[in-house]
Amino acid sequence: MPIQLEIVTAERVVYSDQVDQVNVPTKDGRVGILPRHAPLLTILDIGEMTIIKSGERTPYALFGGFMEVLPNRVTILADTCERADEIDEARAERARINAEERLRQRQSDQDLALAEAELRRAMIRLRVAQIQKMRRQ
Repeated sequence: MPIQLEIVTAERVVYSDQVDQVNVPTKDGRVGILPRHAPLLTILDIGEMTIIKSGERTPYALFGGFMEVLPNRVTILADTCERADEIDEARAERARINAEERLRQRQSDQDLALAEAELRRAMIRLRVAQIQKMRRQ
């Protein structure tokens, strides 16, 4: 018995389908959601989200938001969410390099925090893109 998953950002519907499981990063750690899960409302963190459908795992890069879980439905309101095939790996690598350079130059606490956040986002994009690439081989 699958569960309905809806992933929505301010710009678009990222995903809408029946799934067997969804694993997401929350502020309290990773959470796996299966059909008939207890109701839950949680804050999402930055990290890799995995959707499992018919035994196939599909990675997504998730950048915060909220998740509501009901026994037959999961709704994710994401700040940003990208499928692995949407990620430009070369651009993510450039962002990683730029963020590392900003970390070395850290002129203020604010610069440091921004550079760390940029580095984390770039690393997640690169990891999700690599996972997808390895699955294709």
